[in-house]
Amino acid sequence: MIAPQASYLDGDASGRLHLQHGPIDLVIGVDGAISLEHEAYYRHHAFALAHRRFKTILEELVAELPLLKSPATPDSPEPEGSTARRMVAAVRPYSAEHFITPMAAVAGAVADEVLAAMLEGFTPDNRPRRIHVNNGGDIAIHLDPGADYRIGIAREDGADLGAFAIAADSPSRGIATSGRGGRSLSMGIVDSVTVLAASAAEADAAATIVGNAVDLLGHSSVTRMPANRIKDDSDLGERLVVTGVGPLNPVEIRRALDAGATMAEYLKATGLVHRAALFLRDQGRVVADDHIFPDMLETRHYA
Repeated sequence: MIAPQASYLDGDASGRLHLQHGPIDLVIGVDGAISLEHEAYYRHHAFALAHRRFKTILEELVAELPLLKSPATPDSPEPEGSTARRMVAAVRPYSAEHFITPMAAVAGAVADEVLAAMLEGFTPDNRPRRIHVNNGGDIAIHLDPGADYRIGIAREDGADLGAFAIAADSPSRGIATSGRGGRSLSMGIVDSVTVLAASAAEADAAATIVGNAVDLLGHSSVTRMPANRIKDDSDLGERLVVTGVGPLNPVEIRRALDAGATMAEYLKATGLVHRAALFLRDQGRVVADDHIFPDMLETRHYA
């Protein structure tokens, strides 16, 4: 396997850091300081810490892959690696009632791990106001007072669906998006579901559960295939995953989204999710509680 790669996306060290190793692809941004001089130091130091931690993450995960690809249970053994432990912790709340493996939280857990490594190199009163680690759309965020983070939501065809904005006083520090157009196989038919939660790993696991709930079992327009026939080493094994969705009428779309929104509402009530936005074809659902959480979702063309 090619060794971990590092480069600056914006041409120099004042821009974002790109770290890539196998399937892991991180884009890291660091900003917010009392002066440009401080910001340059913060960014340089944070990037060095991120690069150092990143070098061994993939090897650590591969070493525990049999456990991480096994179905999670409430008493699943604790992994040795810190990233793997984040994965298991994120999926454990679902393991009694749902099929899920720790791999459902791998992208978010890697983002959380790299962010934590950067923050450990600073003191709370002398650090960047904002750091964001984006692992293919699953994002771990650090925000100090006065900072915020905004992310756009788009359909697979590029259509603008709106934007989330997270304030520093929000409990949300993780964003994840799942759906049929993503990097992973999906058991549901949702085009995209974006979730805000306390960490990227928690958002990653929740997005999987909510996305799987958006479904029309037995519908003739939905084609499925065993996961291991698409990807022979899939952690889903012989479970059926969606390979295509044909024509659906508005009532069917609404029914599928209602099922996903019901799941998201339940997860929000239990504290596992702070917000969620679900989209299928030309319909969408937003699960939120504005008077509790100050995060904002501006949606385009959806009620």
